[in-house]
Amino acid sequence: MALPFILLSTLVTLLPPLLFLTWYLHVPRTLPNLPRIPIYVSILGLWSPMGQDEIYERWFRTPLEKHGAVLVWFAGRWSVLVSRPDWLTDMFRNEQIYAKAGSQIKIPHAVIATLVGDNIINAHGENWRLYTGIMKAGLQKKVFETTSLLKQSRKLVNVLIDLQKEIGSKEGILVMADVQKWAVDVMGENFLDLDLKSLGQPDGAVRIEALQSIIKATLFEPMYFSFPDLDHFPWLLPSRKRAYNIMHEFDDRLYAKIMTMLHKRSESKDTPQSEEMVSHMLGEAYTSGRITEKQFRDNLKITFLTAHENAQQLVTSMFWQLGTRIDIQDRLREEILATSKTHPNPSQEVINNLPYLTAVVLELLRLFPPVCQLINRVALQPAMLGGELPIAKGTFVGWNAWAVHSNPAVWGEDAREFRAERWGESVEEMQGRFRRETVRGTYIPFNAHKRKCLGQGFALLQVKILLFVLLGRVSWIVDPEYRLKMTPGGILAPLGCRVILTELES
Repeated sequence: MALPFILLSTLVTLLPPLLFLTWYLHVPRTLPNLPRIPIYVSILGLWSPMGQDEIYERWFRTPLEKHGAVLVWFAGRWSVLVSRPDWLTDMFRNEQIYAKAGSQIKIPHAVIATLVGDNIINAHGENWRLYTGIMKAGLQKKVFETTSLLKQSRKLVNVLIDLQKEIGSKEGILVMADVQKWAVDVMGENFLDLDLKSLGQPDGAVRIEALQSIIKATLFEPMYFSFPDLDHFPWLLPSRKRAYNIMHEFDDRLYAKIMTMLHKRSESKDTPQSEEMVSHMLGEAYTSGRITEKQFRDNLKITFLTAHENAQQLVTSMFWQLGTRIDIQDRLREEILATSKTHPNPSQEVINNLPYLTAVVLELLRLFPPVCQLINRVALQPAMLGGELPIAKGTFVGWNAWAVHSNPAVWGEDAREFRAERWGESVEEMQGRFRRETVRGTYIPFNAHKRKCLGQGFALLQVKILLFVLLGRVSWIVDPEYRLKMTPGGILAPLGCRVILTELES
């Protein structure tokens, strides 16, 4: 009698959690009939050293290229991940159907929602129009002054050269930490009117910059990123309590810095050009009552995060790609050195008229899109995506840029090869193809259509100027001891890239 009683007790104990897991993880019948990526793929980072590229090749590429979309477990629910260009175009064009719905809508209780809140990227409808009306002019200037970008780029190159000298000519240096500091300083000077002076300081010296590394590690921790309902229990999970504290610290530090800066500027009234910056535009909207304090804070945070992180990831990818292709470096350096003879401090117009530089950056964005995957749209009504794929109301849909950028059916048999020449010979030809591919949904490093990134012009200029300065001073190779691993999560860049720099003769 003891054994049946034990079995019955075990069944009674295990049945409720098993029933709950069955309900929680089940695939809703309302979702379209598509291949399903196993749930365990989303938490591979807990026990596997696989990078995002390896995960994609093993589980995603075949079903995405065959079916154009798959079902994925993302942020605690099953969603539709799309890669077919015409379906992507339908999604991007019809925001009245596929509305932006970021973490503040999808998982409002989660750590990531605490971080980003309701902002210009994730908002929909009236709020998005409000934020865009305030911030667009500061993000989408037609002409950017290059003095700050040249100064910060030269400072980064000096820091990297000094670091290489300290280590010696035969060992590699890790670039990510200093690239992050450079990206944060550039963002501060050009969008927030903050002189953060992170670059050149010891790690952790500028707390608001140091928090970025902590935040990225916290947000992309696989278990909590895939199962954000665990964030309901910070009292039970000390790591989540710490995560919330970190997000609040970043929020409060940034708010305090901006308010101090705005107060000083209002007293001095000697820098009218600063009023063209996003922080001043948001500050005016806040003090006049057009936006609340929370809306002010949320949009400051998203500006800080996106305006430095995407550049950081792309530059890290650039170090890897050009460090393995010296032929690209040599050709690019030839164009840059010829230009620097007559334009040592090039303007935006001069930089943007360099054809091979333009082609290289466009190709970097194709093979290493910083925002690789994003699922932040929800169907407001039943729809047929592209007239073919049934999408029920309330279904979350998103896209994978790497999937479409590396698809041979879209970009040809050499889709996974770095070939800058594919963009054309003249800058005009390249810009034309850039626009056409974006409209078609085949090139989406900056999203597309109405919700394309407002800061794309600055991001392109920022990376071009760094390349202009860098290639005029140094050459580099990837450290032979370094083994490529791509980052996990929604970004795509080499993790911990290590290079060996050689300073060029004057």
